[in-house]
Amino acid sequence: MLCLFTHDGTRVLRTCNLTSSAETERSTCVPGFESELLIFRVSREHLRPGMRLGREVVLYNGHHNFFINSWDSQGQKITVPVRVNTTDPQAHALQFPKSVGGLRRRKRDWVIPPLNVPENQRGPYPLKVIRSNEDKTRKLFYSITGPGADLPPVGRFKMDRQTGNLYVTQPLNREETAEYTFEAHAVVEGAGQAEAPMEIIVHVIDQNDNKPYFTTDYKANVAEAMAIGTEVVRVEAKDDDEPDNLNSDIRYRILNQDPPLPTDNMFEINPITGSIRVTGKGLDREVRLYTLTVQAADMAGEGLSGQTKVILTVTDSNDNAPVFTQKSYSATVDENKKDVEVVKMIVTDEDEPQTPAWNAIFKIISGDPDGLFTVKTGNNENEGILCTAKELDFETASKHTVLVSVENEIPFAPGVSVVTSTATVVVDVKDVNEAPVFDPKEKLVVKPEDLAVDEVVVQYTASDPDTARKQKVAYKMINDPAGWLNVDKDTGLIKVRRLMDREAPFVTNNRYIANIGAYDDVPATGTGTLIIQLEDVNDNAPFIEEHEITVCKKNPAPQVLSVTDKDGPEFGAPYSVSLQGMSKTNWTAKMNGTGIILNLATELPSGDYRVILRVADKHGLEQDSIIKAEVCDCKGAKATCTDRGIGGSNLPLILGILGAILLLALVLLMLQFAKRRKKDKKKPLLLDDSVRDNVYYYDEEGGGEDDQDYDLSVLHRGLDNRPEVLRSNVVPNLMSAPQYRPRPTNPEDMNNFIEENLKAADNDPTAPPYDSQMVFDHEGGGSDAGSLSSLNSSSSGDQNYDCLNEWGPRFKKLANMYGGGDDDDML
Repeated sequence: MLCLFTHDGTRVLRTCNLTSSAETERSTCVPGFESELLIFRVSREHLRPGMRLGREVVLYNGHHNFFINSWDSQGQKITVPVRVNTTDPQAHALQFPKSVGGLRRRKRDWVIPPLNVPENQRGPYPLKVIRSNEDKTRKLFYSITGPGADLPPVGRFKMDRQTGNLYVTQPLNREETAEYTFEAHAVVEGAGQAEAPMEIIVHVIDQNDNKPYFTTDYKANVAEAMAIGTEVVRVEAKDDDEPDNLNSDIRYRILNQDPPLPTDNMFEINPITGSIRVTGKGLDREVRLYTLTVQAADMAGEGLSGQTKVILTVTDSNDNAPVFTQKSYSATVDENKKDVEVVKMIVTDEDEPQTPAWNAIFKIISGDPDGLFTVKTGNNENEGILCTAKELDFETASKHTVLVSVENEIPFAPGVSVVTSTATVVVDVKDVNEAPVFDPKEKLVVKPEDLAVDEVVVQYTASDPDTARKQKVAYKMINDPAGWLNVDKDTGLIKVRRLMDREAPFVTNNRYIANIGAYDDVPATGTGTLIIQLEDVNDNAPFIEEHEITVCKKNPAPQVLSVTDKDGPEFGAPYSVSLQGMSKTNWTAKMNGTGIILNLATELPSGDYRVILRVADKHGLEQDSIIKAEVCDCKGAKATCTDRGIGGSNLPLILGILGAILLLALVLLMLQFAKRRKKDKKKPLLLDDSVRDNVYYYDEEGGGEDDQDYDLSVLHRGLDNRPEVLRSNVVPNLMSAPQYRPRPTNPEDMNNFIEENLKAADNDPTAPPYDSQMVFDHEGGGSDAGSLSSLNSSSSGDQNYDCLNEWGPRFKKLANMYGGGDDDDML
């Protein structure tokens, strides 16, 4: 139904379905117009306040006739004239719903439909008249509140306070605000609200005021051999007008193709999707670029429009196959070389250089089942490089024949018939001398750690890969950290050289590792690794970790000592302990798990004591440990020793003073000796003519010959007045004693037992005798007797010394001195 509202000579036509509580008869909708002229008669009885009657049509200058145009899917236009008749000029006002008091049921009111206002119309202009039935009896004032009225955006709608006329004050923009919702109010002057607020919804009707636009320019590649109908690129335009509306219904078309070669319609575009496809034949890469001007127009192609540029680059199609410049290649490679370049293979291609249609890809298609070779493309993209991927073996194969093919990075163009080019590569392997190879590279054997000397550990052999050379393989020990092994040079038989020890620092995780070398005649040496898993035996007695303790002589606290056994758990705890020697009298000891509780049983004088504890493992292997116990004159658990002897902290000072005195005495003695020697040179002790050979005894048993008168008291003067010699033993710091091997049961091991225990005793810092420091007093200022160095020996000439030559080589020098030999000139 059409309804016409009239206001100030302007008629407004709206078409809508009326909704009321009464049942309305519905007719079947048939597309199209039933007649050339449609007359709508509008009766007041069908009008209700707030009723939406349809899309607004404003008739200017009081016109009653207008035309409606429509288009079908084929684009055919249909035009129908419309005439509007009004039967009641008061039908333009919207009435406030009447309120009914109490619980009396009232007739359902009409729902006020939204008001439709076209965008971009210049204002102000009237939109609607709001009325209340109360204005017939009382003076009312009208107003509106909400967005578009008194809330942002403020002032786009206003209402005449006296008449209730609603106005649009300025052009509306649907793209900014598509809908306004506000309320109309009617109040009695001086008495408050006359009606409940009435909600008014205003829809802004879209106008075609935005043209389509593209967000970017488009670039794409088109192959010269691309098939007709293949999509090249797809364009898309946008329109800010109302979606799913004729104003935003876009159609595409190509306005121009530059250059128009070979024809001006080499491409076409789908008007709806914007897909650009190839439609002509004859694309050639000599025409490098095509520029298409594409238009997008709304109103299904009849409205506003925008344009963009589509740049298409013609690329080379792969319509030429790469071809090897040679059909066969040959090369020689040393065996056992990896990642070695074998040969370079060049190809040619008539496609455009440095393009995917020209770049070459090589692959091996036959002759390499074990993956010994690999082929890659060189930096210039048109050469293939064949390399060794694994080490070649002359003894396995002395020659390899490999077939290599070449293709491009991209497939050949459809419809192009080409033949794949291949090349044959013959690789000769050059024999080189190879080191013997152990099999396996690592050999694991399990042996007890007390394996006897000269017992066989294992035979570890290697083979020479150069079978044709028939070389002899010999063996040697390359790395034996502890020196425990011997290897037979000819057979590779490995034996025990020295007793092995699982607890030695050379063993990690019970494993001892040695390296065996095998070499041929050249020689080239190969290496094998021998891993000996040592099984533990009970060869280490438990010992006490602590070496010193300090206790009070009165009410001493028990001392807890730790016991350690280097052997494994199967030869360890539980331990047993016993006191030895005099320690049994004054001390008590008992086990506490893996520790020892040592107690002072009797009160002892302050001083140092040696406590001997014998600790045995669960199999009875035992060892004595000596603990230095310092007993202090104190009481209780906290042992504090205050009675230190002279050998305590003052000993270094005393030694320093004595050393300085000794050094001073030595300097004085040297000066006196030098002075005495100078006097002796001036006055010889004996004259040359009276020198005779004599034997002088400077002992108390005699005084020399009868004619010699010597004063022997001079020699005794220093000895009689010698001071007392002080001796101070330097006791070493307590250190862990070395472990002595027990006496072997096998007599053949006695030699090793003596040798190893002798070395241990030599390096034992706890065994006496200790280094001692001897302190002497000053010995005096020198001897009163003359220097013996002034005495000379001479020969009287009548003594025969030839017998010295018969005494052997030890007396040869003496015979030469006194017998007139070769050394006479030196006397």
